[in-house]
Amino acid sequence: MKKVLILGAGMVVRPIVSYLLDKGYHVTVATRTKSKADAMIQGHMNGRSLAWTVDDIPSLKQMISGHDLAVSLLPWAHHVIVAEECIRQKKDMVTTSYVKPGMLALDKAAKDAGIIILNELGLDPGIDHMGAMRVIDHIHGKGGKVEEFYSICGALPAPEASGNPFRYKFSWSPKGVVMAGNNDGRYLRYGKEVYIPTEDLFKNPLRINFPEVGELDIYPNRDSIPYIDLYGIPETKTMMRGTFRYPGWCGNLDAMKALKLLSSDRYDFSGKSYADMVAMLIGEQDTSGIREKAAMFLDIPVDAHALDAIEWLGLFSHEPMNRKNDTPFDIVSDQMISRMELDANERDMVAMQHVFLASYPDGEKEVIKSSMLDFGTLRTDTAIARTVALPAAVGVEMILKGEIKAKGVHIPVIPDIYNPILDALEDMNIRMHEEYGLPETEIIR
Repeated sequence: MKKVLILGAGMVVRPIVSYLLDKGYHVTVATRTKSKADAMIQGHMNGRSLAWTVDDIPSLKQMISGHDLAVSLLPWAHHVIVAEECIRQKKDMVTTSYVKPGMLALDKAAKDAGIIILNELGLDPGIDHMGAMRVIDHIHGKGGKVEEFYSICGALPAPEASGNPFRYKFSWSPKGVVMAGNNDGRYLRYGKEVYIPTEDLFKNPLRINFPEVGELDIYPNRDSIPYIDLYGIPETKTMMRGTFRYPGWCGNLDAMKALKLLSSDRYDFSGKSYADMVAMLIGEQDTSGIREKAAMFLDIPVDAHALDAIEWLGLFSHEPMNRKNDTPFDIVSDQMISRMELDANERDMVAMQHVFLASYPDGEKEVIKSSMLDFGTLRTDTAIARTVALPAAVGVEMILKGEIKAKGVHIPVIPDIYNPILDALEDMNIRMHEEYGLPETEIIR
């Protein structure tokens, strides 16, 4: 019986544990909080849980030694430590995280060890790569060129659960969601490189109408330019990756950033209220009329929706924060988490769409849309968990069966990897619906 080591037991781990156990593999889940792993294994005879922390390197070495493959679902900063040990012991490895320079630097060592370290095998990154490559290979197979490419994804509450002023609830790493708002953006559009500094990230979002959902806004997702080479489309004039949010989120986050509420600078907040924090950040001496002062600082109407959202978070209140040396980011993200969790009876949703403008040697052009909409059922059976964990689960099974021959550090842009995984996901009702032959008016503008 093949043995799989899963490191971490966060919000997206349950489906990979269930999948591998159901397929007859032995699964060990090692995590700081053993009870979380126990809840995922549910007493299965092939399951095992271990209490483990990332600083316990001797135990990590022992665990990797006793398994055929390791899946790191830890925060990305810990992946390289796991990868180095997998290389030493010649054990394959899977992650769902972006490949960072430290991981990429291990490519030759992994090849020399005869193993694959397969990364970015989740939703975004993951399904986005695989769905994109299937269409790109189709276009190139017909002798065509990709003129424009937009790749957008968002993990959101289902429409009926989006009633708060942010129209958002957390279904995965809450701090990560808020922290992503401090990224900058870079993409290629109409042949020109566009750089969006972090302070402008949420200004001027694009907007589309997504089937079965309605209007969604799009803001840039990090640096899109490297994907021109990764996807093999040097001919494209537009390469833009974006994030979906319901209308309202971008305006709210833009105001919060301008008020320095997402800053990671440290301050002494001893004895301060939330209103005191806002006043301090905008240079006011007292908290009287703090909403009006914030409106003046932002140069927006006092009845603006963004101020309603900030007030709903309690950030204009005189309630003591009970914080000392801290950052506005941590304080505000904690407030968001406390007010924006999915209820047990609420569904989350994953929306993804690729939009291509393709041209062909005969002069014909077409817009191709490849869309996915997936809903969770309960807070413990979320769409984000399914769509992150199940691609990784299928990839693990393929590696254990010897169906992936590639060695070294990879992402799933190879047909022998992405086609079988996409096919397997379709059997689990996770599918990209592709529409071909659409008019040019369907491209994002």
